[in-house]
Amino acid sequence: MLPRALHPLAWWGWAIGLAVAASMTGNPILLGLIVVVVWLVVVARRTDSPWARAFRLYAVLGVVIVLVRLVLHVLVGLKWGTIEVLALPRIALPHWAAGINLLGTVYLEGWLAAAVQGLQLAVLILAIGGANALANPKRLLRALPHALHEVGTAVVVSVSVAPQLAESVQRVLRARLLRGDAGRGLRAVPRVALPVLQDTLDRSLLLAAAMESRGYGARNSDATAAGRRLLTGSLTLAGLLVLAFGMYDVLDPTRSLSWLGAPLVALGLALTVAGMALGGREIKVTTYRRDPWRLPETLTVLAGFAAAAGMVISKQATPDLLWLPLQPLAAPGLPIAATVGIVLAALPAFVTPPPAATGRPRERAGR
Repeated sequence: MLPRALHPLAWWGWAIGLAVAASMTGNPILLGLIVVVVWLVVVARRTDSPWARAFRLYAVLGVVIVLVRLVLHVLVGLKWGTIEVLALPRIALPHWAAGINLLGTVYLEGWLAAAVQGLQLAVLILAIGGANALANPKRLLRALPHALHEVGTAVVVSVSVAPQLAESVQRVLRARLLRGDAGRGLRAVPRVALPVLQDTLDRSLLLAAAMESRGYGARNSDATAAGRRLLTGSLTLAGLLVLAFGMYDVLDPTRSLSWLGAPLVALGLALTVAGMALGGREIKVTTYRRDPWRLPETLTVLAGFAAAAGMVISKQATPDLLWLPLQPLAAPGLPIAATVGIVLAALPAFVTPPPAATGRPRERAGR
């Protein structure tokens, strides 16, 4: 299989499928398996681009989220359970702060529940970070509908800040080492933070200027037609409102008019697509060498959807296995459908073409 860059929308479809799967479970085994799958695919198919090297920042952010969630449970969380872990004095609060428990005895069941909640959010962020590490944001802009072109331009510029920040940190630290300045700790933060911030902003502004000089966000003369713009905005806004009401009916089956959910969702999607298609006619954008969509792209998206589908099947068949049993406390189970779906999500590491070489040497491990 010849090296080439995979279509960016394929990576985002794969990551969204894993994120949906992570949002449907509180089983630490399944969440850990999703982390392993994301890490495997990213390591196997990432390039040496700045946004690929920023993946470790998402991993660090996930760890921080779990730790913060545990600390918040100890400080102000609702203490419940039977197995005592940490005996702390409880601080009484005024009556207007009823429901908030400041300190108090920490129990194992409540502490594990807080850890699972933090892990679930961390896995969501890691899945989206995997898509950001694998998909080229500049190529993603070319795949967006014309109606979202200007919004996509702003998103690409803003998304490029985080990867450029990681690259700037490495560049500044390397320059300091070459000058013999190997100071670490809090004293070194001001000497590193200001050059990093300036370099990151400069590179993002250069990207914005380069995109503007190439015609990104340019409109044709027909865009001044007030009637067409009003119709486009009305269709899109009406579609989003109808879609919101339809999703509310779908997610709340106890409502007496819940049968209207699916038709409203279909109508909302139709109105939104119509508004975007009409708005796309106002923007003339040319694309040089469009990214191909071939069998590896389809398999990548299906692999991500397999993880979400496995969760849905397990939720219908064995819903208790999707969560950590806390009352009474027991070892988590392993639903077969969800496990198979997550394992299938690792297929992009093997069925997709290797990334094309960029001509830049890879960073050595540990740097």
